[in-house]
Amino acid sequence: MAGVVMVEELQIRIHGADTLPTLVYLPGLHGDWTLVSSFRQQLAGQVRFVEFTYPRTLTWSLDDYAAAIEIALARNGITTGWLLGESYGSQVVWALIARKKFSAQAVILAGGFVRHPLRRGMRLMQPIFNLIPGRPLLGFLSIYAKVLRLRYRRSPETLANLDQFIAQRTKLDYEAARHRLGLIAAFDPREIARATRFPIFYMSGWLDPIVPWPLVRRWLRQNCPSLRGDKIIFSADHNILGTAPAKTARQILSWMRTK
Repeated sequence: MAGVVMVEELQIRIHGADTLPTLVYLPGLHGDWTLVSSFRQQLAGQVRFVEFTYPRTLTWSLDDYAAAIEIALARNGITTGWLLGESYGSQVVWALIARKKFSAQAVILAGGFVRHPLRRGMRLMQPIFNLIPGRPLLGFLSIYAKVLRLRYRRSPETLANLDQFIAQRTKLDYEAARHRLGLIAAFDPREIARATRFPIFYMSGWLDPIVPWPLVRRWLRQNCPSLRGDKIIFSADHNILGTAPAKTARQILSWMRTK
């Protein structure tokens, strides 16, 4: 049974019985659950899947994100579980861990990272978001929709949500994404990751120029004694959960069963 609760415009949706293991999904830069539908379907009946849509805020810090997520989880009686951080969502995961209020059982980074290996690139990307306003934005989204239909051809449930995904990419949404890029560039959670004692797992698509997996995996292997496994999926790209939903679901379920 799914429910929606609002916490300062943060949306939470819960799928599955509370007797199942809990997997808390924190989305990437796009900030919502529209691209994770097929992945969620692969997990149906095996985990309690908790997903979020971020507010289009231009002021929140990563600590603000973490605090709002804690409130939403607590209001739904969720105080422990596995944290699944996709790309930008991994930064919210580290902020949650630093607060030490939610009892994380393990962390999974899906196209995620500790400190972004290309932070200067993150800063350079921010001004680009100001160059796509108004009608040019609509034209860009029209082309992007065609690209997405090709990328998610193996994800029928996600394909069904693409119209909603495109509709939500407004000017304010782009500004919120630009703000999140700034949070990534300014955040350095390496000491948090080094000090983490519960299991850490990492997965990435092989074709990922946004967060180069060789750099992330090398850092994790050299610096995180709690790293328990990593997986590179050759058929996936940066949005690994959306472009390889069956493979990522199988891998995550395997990790959750053998932790």
